[in-house]
This record gives sequence, structure tokens and C-alpha cells, in this order.
Amino acid sequence: MKLPIPDSFKKLWDEWNLRGVILLSLALQTFLILFAPLRKRSSKNAIIMSIWSGYLLADWAANFAVGLISNSQGNASGSKDTDDLLAFWAPFLLLHLGGPDTITAFALEDNELWLRHLLGLVFQVAAAAYVFFQSFPKNRLWVISTLLVFLAGIIKYAERTRALYLASLNSFRESMLKEPDPGPNYAKLMEEYNSKKEARLPTHIEMIPEPDKESKGAANIYEIKTVKLTDFEVVRHAYDFFEIFKGLVVDLIFSFRERNDSREFFLKRDAEDAFRVIEVELNFIYEVLFTKVAVVHCKLGYFFRFVSFSSVVAASALFYVQEKRGFHKFEVGITYTLLLGAIALDLIAFFMLIFSDWTVAALKKSRENSLVAIILNNFLNISKTRLPEDPMNSYTTYLESAKRFLFRRWSESVSNYNLIHYCLKERPERIDSVSDCCGFLKYSKYQFKKMYVKATDYLGVKGFIDEIKYVSSEPFTEKLRNFIFLELRRKAEIADDSETAKEICSARGDWVLRENGCSNLLNWIGEVTYDESILLWHIATELCYNDEGIAVSNDNQVFCKLLSDYMLYLLVMQPTTMSAVAGIGQIRFRDTCAEATKFFSRGELDPEKEQREACENILGVNTDVKPVAVKGDRSKSVLFDACILAKELRELKQKKWEIMSKVWVELLSYAASHCRANAHAQQLSKGGELITFIWLLMAHFGLGEQFQINEGHARAKLIVGK
Repeated sequence: MKLPIPDSFKKLWDEWNLRGVILLSLALQTFLILFAPLRKRSSKNAIIMSIWSGYLLADWAANFAVGLISNSQGNASGSKDTDDLLAFWAPFLLLHLGGPDTITAFALEDNELWLRHLLGLVFQVAAAAYVFFQSFPKNRLWVISTLLVFLAGIIKYAERTRALYLASLNSFRESMLKEPDPGPNYAKLMEEYNSKKEARLPTHIEMIPEPDKESKGAANIYEIKTVKLTDFEVVRHAYDFFEIFKGLVVDLIFSFRERNDSREFFLKRDAEDAFRVIEVELNFIYEVLFTKVAVVHCKLGYFFRFVSFSSVVAASALFYVQEKRGFHKFEVGITYTLLLGAIALDLIAFFMLIFSDWTVAALKKSRENSLVAIILNNFLNISKTRLPEDPMNSYTTYLESAKRFLFRRWSESVSNYNLIHYCLKERPERIDSVSDCCGFLKYSKYQFKKMYVKATDYLGVKGFIDEIKYVSSEPFTEKLRNFIFLELRRKAEIADDSETAKEICSARGDWVLRENGCSNLLNWIGEVTYDESILLWHIATELCYNDEGIAVSNDNQVFCKLLSDYMLYLLVMQPTTMSAVAGIGQIRFRDTCAEATKFFSRGELDPEKEQREACENILGVNTDVKPVAVKGDRSKSVLFDACILAKELRELKQKKWEIMSKVWVELLSYAASHCRANAHAQQLSKGGELITFIWLLMAHFGLGEQFQINEGHARAKLIVGK
């Protein structure tokens, strides 16, 4: 049985399906080129989802339009003039399939599909060529116009495919591998050595280091200054470090010379300059992995971009002078829209390229007082943003807020997720009786909530909904940045050798506790797994924080709260990022939540101060006997173990906040250095994460296991004595 569709709707669809989809395709290209860069500046789900939807719809719209055009060729109901225009429209869809410069991949996994895009290029070019040749014998439009747009479309689509290929992890790794190094000719040397020995000549082998070769490090290219860096210098240093350390993304190893150059540079920086350099460096990594910049920003890329742009401009001029009598005015208007839209998109991409960090990096040999350098330096100065000093004064004016949103290089925020808050909101309401109306309503609400939880679990969206409901964000402040930087720099200063660096890198709170004479707390770090220590210290931090009331007495207390909630957010809401260190963190979290929810459901709490009362109730439980001795170890809950830890921390009085804040920095540093590198890279397209900054900062401080090459350049010499 067919559904009756009114003829008016059929007619409307026949007239507008192709027109509408082509205009939609152009609109999506405009949306992506303007708004795709926001995904590196914001971690808000609404923005990320909008860009993701536009990214998927853009390919669908262009592919669908090509299919409609191909299907309509030779259609008896279509006029010859319309067929001529359709043949001219088809190459524009190749331009759209090439996508804007600002986004080639939404996630790293998209880069691995470059071969599929290559096949797509072949088939879509074939489809567009089919449309063109179908109309070729009778096409009133100049063939040259269509061929010019066709050429531009092939270039754009090939650019995207090439960008995806270069950003795929295997290709990215291979592009950084040096020529195979067989080393000195060992066999020949030993043969000569043996012959001299047999001749009873006094012989020995001596290693002669080669003359120092200039490393590409920023520390060697520019004289290291202890004064503040200019905006120009920040970008230049960031680019030089990017050229060396981009290999971190694919787990390459580095020499100790590169470590020393980087370490020397960053030890002489303050927190602001160090983070500014890392911001720009991460921006270079983002653009190489998720945009067309690696393809466009080279001599061959400039040439093809010039050819592409010139082709569209020439096609526009030819179409303008072409006689258009007999064509529908609206369809001619759509054609002009496509032509002008293609030119406008290229001009926008051109200006974005001119005022990008890549242009500044390309001018490294020019003087800072040259006209181009002055213009770019002024632009960098205008677009520069400053972190708020504290969360209460995050944005001063609407203008400053808008400037930060448009020009910041990452989200500049720290996500928060709190276990106690989550359990309080998720706990079921008490139902004493269903005999009265109020009780019945509570019971109905309870049953509905159970059905809702089951439905979200079944559909696999519970985690996404929980993130929307329970994850908040706080601005990343100057004070927090300075505190983290000084802690890491203090440790980097003593990490002169690789063994000390590895020891610091593997510390997850125990270094700080030993340093401050808190050996009694070491069992809460050394005798538990990493994921367990995160949950223990998170709950203990929350209990201590609420135990002291609402008033915040010092900065360390704020740092503890922020980092505690942030680490739980990473453990629970970013399991992919933390997979290398998470262990059974998800199971432990669920069991702890179940016990906390059950505990909180025993009594009523004042809605206005329920979190504080809940913490007081937990601290009020007698914990003389360890929970494992009472409950066994089937449940992985750590709720009351954390209560014991909180009571021990209370004995430290106000000193506890200083120690706890340093423990949290160490726990964060451990996760940063042990998480997979591609997980860090993935976060760059979602607003960035603080943990990624810590990962790169630690690498620049020489804190890690990436540095393994001791003798990079040496020659063996056979010495024969007299």
C-alpha cells in the first residue's frame, strides 16, 4: 500500500530538491570555514555537536546533489537549458567535497580513512565527468567555463585527500623518520683491528665525537633571553619546538641534546611565556592533524591554490559574458551564488592563511621591524588574551569575553565532575507510603526515573547525558597556571640526569609526601592503584573542603578543589584519554557511587546545604575498623577508605592544603606523562585539555622517557701505536 502524497508536494520536491541541496551544500561550506576553528577554542557540547553535524552533512549534501544531477541528465521532463546549467553545477560539488581549509577531519580516526576519500575522488570526478559529457554535444555554455571549475574542484578534493593522508598516524610518523643510519662500518673496522693485532702492533679503538652540529632547537636558533618574549618570538619559538617535538604524537624518541636545548629554554621562562609557547605549539599540531595547512602552506600548495582560485575567477568572468537568454532567472542566480560563493570561500581562506601563525613562522629570517612583521605583530598583539587572575573575575566586559572566545587558542577552562554532587542528585527519593497523593506522585516519579535510567543505558547515551547534567567548567586562572608551572619547574631543576627525570615522572604523590615528612600517608599512594588513589584523594579532598565551611581561606584550597574535580572528570568522563592509567576506575567509581547513594538515602538533607551535610554525615561514621575487614573486597567502593584518609589529613591542620595541592599536581603529571600520545592529540579538536599542556610542558622540561639517544654523532678511529 502506497502512502498518498499530494501532487503539489511532488511538484514542489521536483522543482526544489536539487536547488535546495546545492544551496544547502554551499551554506554548509560557509558555516564550516567560519565556525570550524571554534572547536579548538571551546569544549562546549553544543558547539562541538554543531560542527560535527555540519561536517557530516556537508559531504552528504554534496554527494546527494551529484547523484540528483546525474539522475536528471537526459530526463525527458527537463529542458535542454536546465541540463546545460546542471553540467556547469556538477564541478562546484567537487569544490564542496574538497571541504574548507579549516577542517579536513573531525577526529583522528577520520585521517585513517584517506584511502576511502581517494576512491571517492575517483568516483565523484567520474560522475561529474559523466554529467559534463552527457551535455557536451548540445551545451550552450562555454565548455571552458565548466572545465575551469572542474579543474578547481579536482584540486580542492585532492588537497583534502592529501591532507588526510599526511595526517594519518603512519604517514605522520614516516614523514619524521630520518634516513636509515647503519652507523660506522663495524665489520671493516674490526677486520683491520684484527689484522693489526695479528701483526703484534699495539692497537686500540678510540671514539672521537664529531664537531657539535647545530640542532634545530629554538634554543640554538635564537639566543636564550630571560626577558619577556614578544608575540613574534613566541610564535617563532613555538614553531621551532613543534618541528622537533611533533614526533611526540607518534611516540618517537629524542636525543639528550634536544632535551637539553628545550629544558634550558623553558627553565629560563616564566609561567606566562612558557604556556604561551606551548599554546602556539599545540595549535601547530592541531592544524597539521585536522586542517589542510600541511598541504596548502608549501610552494606546491601555493601554486595549486593560485591555479584553483584563478580558474574559478576566470569561469565567473566567462559565465558573466555568456549569453543567458532562455535560462530561468532563479537558476542563473543560483549559478552566480555558486561562483561568488567559491570566490568568497577562497578569499576567506587566503586571509586566514595570511594572518596565521604559519605565516609568522615562515618569516623567521625577516627582521621584526619589516612592514609585514609589524602588521603581523600588531595582529598578534590585538588577538592576544590574558587568563583571569581568579575564577571570580573571569571576564570583565562583554568585549573582553567576545575577544577571548574568538581569539583564544584553547578553551582556557578546567572541567569539573564531583562524585558527592553526582550521588546526591542521582539518589532515589524516600517513599514512606503510597496511600496518599504525595506518596503516589513520589512513587510514580521514582518508577519513571528507573525507566529513564534503563532507557538511557540501553541507548548508550547515559554518559553523554550525565556529562551535560553534571559536568561544569571553571576558568583556567593565572594563579593555577603559575602554581602548576612552578611545581613542575622546581622538579625539572633537579632532574639533571635521565634517572632522576624518570623517577619524578613516575611519582604520583609519594614524592611530595616524602618531601614534606608525611610518610604516614604513603600507603594511600604506594599501596593502591592509580585509579583508586584518584578516587580516594578526590573524596577526601571534598570531605576536607566541606568540613571547613563555605569560606575559602587560601589559594591552595581552591587549587585542590579544582584539580580534584578535574581528575575525576578525566577518570570517569574521558576514559579513552585515561585508558593507559585508568585500570578498573569505572568499576570502582560505580561501586563507590552505589554505596554513597545508598548511604545518602538513609536520611533527609537540607536542599540548600545538602553537600556539606552529606560530607559531615560521612565524616561522622566510626571508621576504627577498616571497611575491607567488614565488607570484604568484592565491592570496590572506596567511600569510607577515603573517609579514613580525610580524618588523617585533618590532623595536618592548614598545612594539609599545601600538601594536597602538590599531591594533585603530581597525580595530574603522572597521568599526563603516561597517557597515550594520540589521546592528547585527539583532545586538541575538542577545546583542548589542561592535561595535554602538562604533557607537553613535562616533555620540554625533560621529564619523561622519550629521551633515549646518548651519542648521536661519533666516529671510531683505529689508533696504532709505535
